[in-house]
Amino acid sequence: MLKLSGLLAIVALSVALACAVLTAQAPPASQGSTLAVPVEPSGETATLTYFNRPIVVLRARILGRRPAERAALAVRTLDQLVAAGQTRPVEVRSGNGDVLIGVGKQVIVGLTAPDVDDLEGQTLQSVSDQTVARLQQALDEAAEARRPARLLRAGAFAVLGLGVGWVLLRALGRMRRRASERLSTLAQKAVTRTGLHDQHAVRATDRIDYFQRRLVSIAFVGLQFGVIYALVTFILRQFPYTRPWGESLRESLLTALGHLALDIVDAIPRLFTICAIIVITRFAIGLLEPWFDAVGRGAVKVPWMYPETAKTTRRLVTIVLWLFAAALAYPYVPGSDTEAFKGISIFVGLMVTLGSSGFVNQVMSGVMLTYSRALRLGDFVKIGEVEGTIIHIGVLSTKLKTLRSEEVTIPNAVVVSQTATDYSRFAESVRTTTSVTIGYDSPWRQVHAMLLLAAERTSGIRRDPKPRVIQSALEDAAVRYVLAFCLEHQESKHLTLSELHAHIQDVFNEYGVQIMTPRYEEDPETPKLVPKQQWFAAPARPDAGPDAEVRSRKIG
Repeated sequence: MLKLSGLLAIVALSVALACAVLTAQAPPASQGSTLAVPVEPSGETATLTYFNRPIVVLRARILGRRPAERAALAVRTLDQLVAAGQTRPVEVRSGNGDVLIGVGKQVIVGLTAPDVDDLEGQTLQSVSDQTVARLQQALDEAAEARRPARLLRAGAFAVLGLGVGWVLLRALGRMRRRASERLSTLAQKAVTRTGLHDQHAVRATDRIDYFQRRLVSIAFVGLQFGVIYALVTFILRQFPYTRPWGESLRESLLTALGHLALDIVDAIPRLFTICAIIVITRFAIGLLEPWFDAVGRGAVKVPWMYPETAKTTRRLVTIVLWLFAAALAYPYVPGSDTEAFKGISIFVGLMVTLGSSGFVNQVMSGVMLTYSRALRLGDFVKIGEVEGTIIHIGVLSTKLKTLRSEEVTIPNAVVVSQTATDYSRFAESVRTTTSVTIGYDSPWRQVHAMLLLAAERTSGIRRDPKPRVIQSALEDAAVRYVLAFCLEHQESKHLTLSELHAHIQDVFNEYGVQIMTPRYEEDPETPKLVPKQQWFAAPARPDAGPDAEVRSRKIG
């Protein structure tokens, strides 16, 4: 009697629970349902998940229960069924637009019209069919997880998979080392055949070996990653609870590979278009280069372009053409319409904008120098405190070769901001000066004649226009005389001045005129002169005077 009463109690409890579930998840009566319970759409959604598998998304509120409460009630019911060993078959009962899904007589979940997402093209029939399939799979896996024999079998397969994966990884490691050694040997043989020796051969071998090792490492790391990915997927699929994760990994990899293949196929016509744009641009630039070269040589005369600006103009036109080609090709670049590509483009543009202010300043200064024609290659100039011959006018900087054969690089922005003196533009009339101070007791006409005589003896000074002497100042104890003259070669300015100063000392000693010092206090008892018989005192030699040096050579 006790067993019979207990059995009856269990049956009564099951009937009461089934009635409660039917009442809780029944479809709305307004939809033509046979269950007269209130159903309304809910602003919330909840996914019914059982044994790590998503079953169905619930969107309706039934009897005031939110979707999350309905999902929790269904999970409790499924746990009871699995505990009782009732996992088959999952059946569907429908009526007047409502669906009840259960196992045997036990109702698990009810689906109504508000649970269907019309925007995704779902129907109540398709959702119910999908729910039945997923629920049956979840129940089968839950029942499988309760069978020790199946779990032991899954563990054995997992251990076997680990062993196979370990063997494959070890084999790939050995193959990687052997491939690296083989490629190193081939690199040494290739360098030996080229005829290089000593340090050059060692450097070439190291570079080739480094490049080959990088390629081998990348290839084998990719293979090892593939083995590990397949191993993890295989092990996860052996156990019922982790099987959805393994299937997700496999499906995601296959989906990614499929999308990649489709993207590559879809990008082929675009790549052809990009190649056509590049070829046409290069062809146009190739046509323009000979014309610009002819303008630079002076073979072609163009009213709006000077020969010295032809090279810079060609560069600017080339940059504009490539920018135009990039703008045309941008829509055809694979992935250019994705948000990630746009984000990267914005980031790169921001970095270029923030970091290129100095660069743009230098470039614009170089363009200004070129088109203003303020400086030319080969000119002897003075920029700031630097004197030298211009050997390069670039986009970013200007290079000078000084009189001491030093190469000085000056940023174009600095060149534009400072005063530049060009001695070569009007070389025949540019005057160089030097000065002496002579006492008032010396006739100024004599001083003029002596300075002109010294200039006449100096090589490297032009005879036309003639040198001239200027009395620049009447100082307290002396008169300042300035000798102005034109140089034959501005590059030899320092050597010419050195020779001129030596001749000035000789001429003034010859005629007994004392050159005053800057700090004159009183007249000495005897003039400060060097007698002619002491002009070549040891270790000087008569043939070692200023006339012995060759002044006609050019520097730079």
